[in-house]
Amino acid sequence: MRAERVHAANAFAPLLDRLRGSAPRVLWNGGALDDAALGERVRTLVDALAASGARRFASRLDNGPDWLALDLAIRALDAVHVPLPTFFSPAQIAHALTSSGADALIVPAIVPAGAALPDAFAACPALALDGHLTLLRLDPAAVALPAGTACITFTSGTTGAPKGVCLDAASLLAVAQSLADAAAPLAPKRHLCLMPLSTLLENVAGLYAALISGAEIAVPPLAEVGYTGASGLDVPTLIACLHRYRPDSAILLPQLLLALVMAAEQGATLPDSLKFLAVGGGRVGPALLARAEALGLPVYEGYGLSECASVVCLNRPGAVRAGSVGRPLPHANVSVIDGELFIEGVRCLGYLGGDPLPPGAIATGDLGHIDTDGFVHITGRRKNVFITSFGRNVSPEWVESELLQHPAFAQAIVHGEAQPFNVAIVWPRRADLDAAALLEALNDVNRGLPDYAHVRDIVRADAPFSFADGLLTSNGRPRRDAILARYRAAVDARYAAALESTAEPTASGVAA
Repeated sequence: MRAERVHAANAFAPLLDRLRGSAPRVLWNGGALDDAALGERVRTLVDALAASGARRFASRLDNGPDWLALDLAIRALDAVHVPLPTFFSPAQIAHALTSSGADALIVPAIVPAGAALPDAFAACPALALDGHLTLLRLDPAAVALPAGTACITFTSGTTGAPKGVCLDAASLLAVAQSLADAAAPLAPKRHLCLMPLSTLLENVAGLYAALISGAEIAVPPLAEVGYTGASGLDVPTLIACLHRYRPDSAILLPQLLLALVMAAEQGATLPDSLKFLAVGGGRVGPALLARAEALGLPVYEGYGLSECASVVCLNRPGAVRAGSVGRPLPHANVSVIDGELFIEGVRCLGYLGGDPLPPGAIATGDLGHIDTDGFVHITGRRKNVFITSFGRNVSPEWVESELLQHPAFAQAIVHGEAQPFNVAIVWPRRADLDAAALLEALNDVNRGLPDYAHVRDIVRADAPFSFADGLLTSNGRPRRDAILARYRAAVDARYAAALESTAEPTASGVAA
């Protein structure tokens, strides 16, 4: 059964049919594929996957040509792809596989050290696919999926068990087309994938949008980008990667943008090829954006969520407003009800193990407003807002973004629910920063905040927050409840000390 007959009528057929010419398409440090070679690789995988009899393919692969070719082959088959991040814990892998009803798991033919599968899956019957990939046959329990499901993406969530979101192919393509159109005035010719391809944002905005635009796609393994685990990053390696591939476009999390800005401010040279750096996945403070602009970095902030197939709003050439996440893209409509953002348009089919989403606009849980020119502004998460004992509402993301733009602070969460002042739990950017230096940095940040948002005391964490210890989500966001629970005694001691003394609380007692 050849691929042409398999994918001829599906939503991705026009995109897949482009893979027949000699234009360079996929790059990595050690090889390249033109359209014809990529197309042949995809068709070979289509035949092998079809012969396996499976229909729900989970994958656990590093970034690279294997991931890209496999995803396109699954799209050609109109089958279901369940991408699993390589940094998922064994328990999270098992949860994703069982909850999705995946009947096959695709892994590298040679599994890298440290990437062992849970015992229940490691011994499954194996089938070699194309010399690069191995298919493990699973024996899943029956799991019903919404009709039309093409992709199950697992959100990081706020607990250890990721939540599966079901999306159809038309939704993925609609968002990708909007993004390709948004970047078109800059005509980016090469996109560098800096995020895991298993992340919906990079899958849609980095892979599909780049293919629609006819751009080359650089897919180095994550170690070549500079990642270690779920949240570690070696900045010199990242900068070397940028120079190696000289991309026109890339997608950044706020932490990546901050790392590049700080490196450039300290004299590092970034490639002059950059035209479009999309940043999202968390709040980006106006001061950081101003620093990026002063360096000449072409940063465009955006906003999205998995339930809407990724990007919803984006600043773009000719339509930029600092402090906003841009105007809605053509596939989405954003409104505000009681301070919360609601989105209509492209939407997911439902959640694994749950009922389909009710009709109507999706409640995002994000607080914000829309200005008179249609630009959307995000101020925080409804569930994270706390009310001080003086009755002031504080969005901790806002205060944290100000802290994290200071060179002293690498990680921070802010707490003040029902308290007379706010306390931050922080991890410093340098180990040699003592209590006095942190206090000075804290004072610098407070000068730019209204008094009710001031951080009046800090607790220094005893180790950086990480995914492995349950204090970060898979995309690097803090698990607030878990962090506060770990340092509750130290936080309570700060408030108790303030009650016992008429002196102004300080950071002089910074400790775990």
